[in-house]
Amino acid sequence: MTRVTLLYFASLRDAAGTASETIETSAQDLSMLYAEVRLRHSIAWPIEQLRVAVNGEFARWSDPLPDSGEIAFIPPVSGG
Repeated sequence: MTRVTLLYFASLRDAAGTASETIETSAQDLSMLYAEVRLRHSIAWPIEQLRVAVNGEFARWSDPLPDSGEIAFIPPVSGG
């Protein structure tokens, strides 16, 4: 199991009901982690519409999970 801190922004924060949480997961990569979190929090955003960052740097969904660290799920933003 890997322990990571998840950060949620904008509508993802609303869906998760929190800005961050620390979890233990057996996910092998970032896409598997998001699938797990999406199911847990009933998040509507498909993975194709999000960005992911690990320890403050953009990452690919196929990247393996870090041994520990901070993972941010970032939805598209609109300006006005």
